[in-house]
Amino acid sequence: MTASAGMRAARTSRVSEPPQTLAEAVAERIREQVISGMLTPGSHLSEQMLCDELQVSRNTLREVFRLLTKEGLLRYEANRGVFVSIPSLSTIIDIYRVRRFIECPALAQAHPGHPGAKHMRAAVEDARRCREARDWLGVGSADIAFHAAIVELADSPRLSTFYAQIALELRLVFGLLRDPEFLHGPFIDQNVAIVGELEAGRASAAAGLLEAYLLRAERFILGAYTRVVA
Repeated sequence: MTASAGMRAARTSRVSEPPQTLAEAVAERIREQVISGMLTPGSHLSEQMLCDELQVSRNTLREVFRLLTKEGLLRYEANRGVFVSIPSLSTIIDIYRVRRFIECPALAQAHPGHPGAKHMRAAVEDARRCREARDWLGVGSADIAFHAAIVELADSPRLSTFYAQIALELRLVFGLLRDPEFLHGPFIDQNVAIVGELEAGRASAAAGLLEAYLLRAERFILGAYTRVVA
């Protein structure tokens, strides 16, 4: 499973969803552009360009903008237009607090034969391939897919749906730092160690590694964010 497939799985692990409206389908395409790194924090969104690219009317696009602004992915500035949101320091701290609350218990209680464990392994192998290809944005997507697979271990579609929103905000944080190799490179082997512990039947040890990982990642990103803002 590729990283993008892992992200889609996290967002679609819901039961009996109604069909998407056109606005919802277009909103999903814009989310994918954020996830892939094509749209970065602070990017201005041109109505005309997006209408042409997505083949939708201005009314539909404005409904999309309302949906994504409500989610916090976009922001509107009077007389300037619509922009991709820029995360704040408090947002980063809260994202990592929520991640520890969700991911660590899910991993601590996991069974090594759970499908989520296989998705974790697929994500780290994807990250390794991206590293060899020097595709650092791909490494970032694989990292997000890895952690979405950890949430999958909880067997809660609601948690997976909620985590998909957290992952979008996390991608905004990644995009703000603008140095994906520096950001993602150090964490590939740590993900390998975490999934290795789970596959060996040591879920508690894996959860301990994950908690330490998330604390290190939070400090790392806060330090990098402070330097970027400065």
